[in-house]
Amino acid sequence: MIRVAFGWVHRVAHVLANHEESEGITVRKRLRGLLGAMARHRLKAGELGDTVAHFLKVTRSYWPGLFHCYDMPDLPRTNNHLEQFFGSHRYHERRATGRKAASPSLVLRGSVRLIAAAASRQRTYTARDLANADRCAWADLRVQLDTRRERRTERRRFRQSPEAFLRKLEDQLLQSALPT
Repeated sequence: MIRVAFGWVHRVAHVLANHEESEGITVRKRLRGLLGAMARHRLKAGELGDTVAHFLKVTRSYWPGLFHCYDMPDLPRTNNHLEQFFGSHRYHERRATGRKAASPSLVLRGSVRLIAAAASRQRTYTARDLANADRCAWADLRVQLDTRRERRTERRRFRQSPEAFLRKLEDQLLQSALPT
């Protein structure tokens, strides 16, 4: 029973490893055939039949995004590369700032900082490259980042002194309601 189930899982791993460097459609067909055989013969796994059914269900839920990595050469096959990238960024940031934990600004500006870090590892950018950037998109991004920063500042002010924060909001509301 265990040998049968382990054999199937081992064969699935072999198909997904794609040592032959096949295209995504080929990997998809191979895996679909193997999963079909597992579904038809799952009773051969004995007590592990329910586990095989669960494996098939989970695999179906991942199916839509499972094969992109075979068609795009630079896309990593596992999330280990992504975890390594984020870990490396966290390590360098902690080293540069002297903090033991990640900087709070990573939450606010992480979408920009992480992309900039990833892009600058790929190649060096010149002033000419930066000058050709879309200024409208840049301005929109700045507005989004500033809005997030202001919300974070307001939350901090509320936590420090809720009464004063609410009093200030009431004053602003009353001033906006008064005729000018």
